[in-house]
Amino acid sequence: MYEQLKLDNQVCFRLYTASRLITQAYRPLLDPLGLTYPQYLVMLVLWEQDNLTVNEIGKRLGLDSNTLTPLLKRMEQDALVVRSRGIVDARQTLVSLTKKGRHLESQAKDVPQCLAQCWQGEPLSEKDAITFTEVLDRMIKSMKEK
Repeated sequence: MYEQLKLDNQVCFRLYTASRLITQAYRPLLDPLGLTYPQYLVMLVLWEQDNLTVNEIGKRLGLDSNTLTPLLKRMEQDALVVRSRGIVDARQTLVSLTKKGRHLESQAKDVPQCLAQCWQGEPLSEKDAITFTEVLDRMIKSMKEK
């Protein structure tokens, strides 16, 4: 067997496994807020900057509008966001937080800290977390440029 084809030698498998486990760890934190993980990501973007187009949100999250539109429809049904046509360009759809969506931010403020407490054993040091983030950012940037 080729060493490069062993599952344990695949960086992508480790990333996939970590992503899946982190998403699972979010579930009990987000369920009380009525959010799925993808909805939480949309809310993070809108809490940073409200009134964005679907394309701007998609660009931030790396999602196309075919994936994002059903997600936003559900969030609109849940009264978290409102979608409207752009004033300057009616082809654009603007997404804005509702009062309920803005209020949810204060309820979600402890989610990142609670998630960090899910780590068993020794958590990442601040230095390791920064290095890990930088490596992931370089990897993402490199993959997007191809």
